[in-house]
Amino acid sequence: MNKESETFSITGQVVDVVSGHIFPGRVDVSDGIIISVIRLDKSDGPYIIPGLIDAHVHIESSMLLPSEFARLAVVHGTTSTVSDPHEIANVLGREGIKFMIRNGKKVPFRFFFGAPSCVPATPFETSGAVIDAADVDEILAWPEIKYLSEMMNFPGVLNGNREVMEKLASAKKYGKPVDGHAPGLDGPEALAYAQAGISTDHECFTIDEAMDKINAGMKILIREGSAARNFDELIPLIVDYPEMIMFCSDDKHPDDLVKGHINLLVRRALKSGYRFMDIIRACTLNPVRHYNLDSGLLQLGDKADFILTDHPDEFNILATYVNGIQVAAEGKTLIEHVVEQPVNVFNARKITPSDLEVVALSEGIKVQQALEGQLITLKKLAKAKVENGRVVSDTTNDVLKMMVMNRYNPSDPAIDFVSGFGFKRGAIASTVAHDSHNIIAVGVDDESISKAVNLLVDVKGGISFVDGDESVVLPLPVAGLMSDVDGYEVAKRYSEINEKVMQVGSALEAPFMTLSFMALLVIPALKLSDKGIFDGTTFSFTTLFE
Repeated sequence: MNKESETFSITGQVVDVVSGHIFPGRVDVSDGIIISVIRLDKSDGPYIIPGLIDAHVHIESSMLLPSEFARLAVVHGTTSTVSDPHEIANVLGREGIKFMIRNGKKVPFRFFFGAPSCVPATPFETSGAVIDAADVDEILAWPEIKYLSEMMNFPGVLNGNREVMEKLASAKKYGKPVDGHAPGLDGPEALAYAQAGISTDHECFTIDEAMDKINAGMKILIREGSAARNFDELIPLIVDYPEMIMFCSDDKHPDDLVKGHINLLVRRALKSGYRFMDIIRACTLNPVRHYNLDSGLLQLGDKADFILTDHPDEFNILATYVNGIQVAAEGKTLIEHVVEQPVNVFNARKITPSDLEVVALSEGIKVQQALEGQLITLKKLAKAKVENGRVVSDTTNDVLKMMVMNRYNPSDPAIDFVSGFGFKRGAIASTVAHDSHNIIAVGVDDESISKAVNLLVDVKGGISFVDGDESVVLPLPVAGLMSDVDGYEVAKRYSEINEKVMQVGSALEAPFMTLSFMALLVIPALKLSDKGIFDGTTFSFTTLFE
């Protein structure tokens, strides 16, 4: 699978995203390079389109190794990703980034990695590593690193924080773009953020916010992942600002990746009536030019990265080629599974139900409100349900106990309450908890929560489900984030666990993905870290009781 392709030709409707023309033609390939593109009088062949690019994704969120992510993604026409290894970097630091690069090189796929800019994301949580400005400068010099990953510390940018400014200066020194991450930032602050060198954002909630950032010179990445979805709100921007738009998934769980990837965004945009060339450029030409990617665009001398599709009205992927090697055909991957030795850091202790008890100090408590399809949460007040002087989950009003516990050192759990999960019984737990990936769990009673957590301690990372005597765990031995087995098997097992969660009352489409963002402190409003309850609007800790 990793050898260079032989000489071959394909005829069809050539989609030239550089010139903006579609014409009947023949593409000739030799040793992985396009050696000629010849116009023909006519052709009944398929549409020949540059391979699709995900402009921002955390591969780790698929729970798959890069090599396994590639096996699934090529089926949907994806040939390249702009990949932020921020998740594994928070666990393993620079060695985690090197692991991702090494593994990605073992398959015919183009992983373009960034240098994580915020490890840890905030000083208000415990991570497994620190990547400071000196580390960032060194990592940006690596040839595999194409950009500075999302600068989540936008307050640091606006306030001229020395460490943040040094990281931005390093990106400028190496001539590499800087990704943004500034949810809700608009007006003069968005302009100041952009003027500091930030060139993209994938966190826009509204058209108005996106317009402020476009006017400031930033590219907008329209995101449609497993939990966060902004496609419907933002896709109208492609009409007037097609050169400023890219498509991304950000976070994609394995069961969703089996169903589709960037091709789904293309198909939705086409069915909504947007211009074909603008849509295709958003996931080919635009990211290649912005990030200076070495991905083929069907030009003479380019790498032979392209897909074959049927008529654009349907946009079914017939075949995928990377470097002239056919890697997918008729819905089947042709990339072989790569066996990898897991790497990890895990030293959490087991807990008992008594570790989760919360003494009632008043009647009112602050509650995290999880929202379907959004990373943000709301902060609301609720009357505490008290039994024997202890605050407990209130399933009648969908107020459930949640905990986050340090997974790098034995510690006590931090506890708050969350609404939106809808469980009537049981609990779930995960070591995928952005950004520091400590253990996070939510459930209806302390026994179920502690049992779900201890399942993960036993396997040193993964996701788990508990419902009475039933318990299920999906181990994630690679950094507590990724499996080392076949991606389709991971997707099947994840889907089965997800279905069990639905059976105990959850109405969320992606409960584990949503849970993972309940510890994401850089997104407002109320979140939970291993150190306590965090108010994202004031960027400070707060208390449970009102």
